[in-house]
Amino acid sequence: MGYKKADSILPQHLLCAVQEYIDGEYLYIPRKNENKKQWGEKTQNRQRLLARNNEIAAKRRAGWPVATLAEQYCLSAKAVYKILSALKDG
Repeated sequence: MGYKKADSILPQHLLCAVQEYIDGEYLYIPRKNENKKQWGEKTQNRQRLLARNNEIAAKRRAGWPVATLAEQYCLSAKAVYKILSALKDG
């Protein structure tokens, strides 16, 4: 997310109206609902995590202990159990 100078983008009357509410501070303007992107949509992170989680589940089904999986993937045992539970429900 980059910052834009409001005085170079907004019409003067709109800039003055905004300055009545917030003057010289940062203001976040959210995206329109139809333009929102889901987490991981722009990168491959979502796919990588899903592949990792499926790998964890497969190793658990093969008999790997949760403590070993947690250590191998740098997770807590609780996180491994959450991953296994989520995959079971999904």
